[in-house]
Amino acid sequence: MINGNSKPWYVAGLAFECAQCGACCSGPGAGYIWVSKAEVELIARFLNEPVAAVREKYMCRVGLRTTIIEQPYNKDCVFLRRIDGQKKCVIYSVRPNQCRTWPFWSENLKNPAAWNEANRKCPGINRGRVYSFDQIEKIRKRKKWWLQSSQNDSCLRK
Repeated sequence: MINGNSKPWYVAGLAFECAQCGACCSGPGAGYIWVSKAEVELIARFLNEPVAAVREKYMCRVGLRTTIIEQPYNKDCVFLRRIDGQKKCVIYSVRPNQCRTWPFWSENLKNPAAWNEANRKCPGINRGRVYSFDQIEKIRKRKKWWLQSSQNDSCLRK
C-alpha cells in the first residue's frame, strides 16, 4: 500500500515469465525451503522412496518446521540438478508450495523496490505474462496445492 491507498501497489498486476534458470532455487545465500508433512509424503511417493528415507536424506528440522536441505558448497536446493546443461528441479511436479508461489511472496510484494530487488536475482520478473491482482492473490493464498488443479502455477521453472 502506498500513499494511504487501501489497495496494494501491484493492483494493476505484475509481469512474470519463468526463465527456467534455476536462480530462485540457488545460492549463494542460505535459506529455507519449507515443506509440509503432506508435501514430504508426495515427494517420497514421487521418488519411490520411504518417507523416513526422504526425511533423512533431503530434509532437516528447524524448530517445529521441516525444510529441504541445500547443497553445502553452493546453497542450491538439493533437488536442483544440472541436466543437459541446465539447472532443473528433479521434483518439479511435486515441488513445495513455497516454490509454486515464487515470485509472489509477501517479501517481494512489500513495495516496488522489493519487487525490483527480487528481479536482480530472477530474470523472469518484469517480463512476459502479466498476472492480474486477483491471480496473484489466488497464488499467494493457495496452501494445499495437491488438492487443487496446479495447471496455472506461477513458478514454472523445470
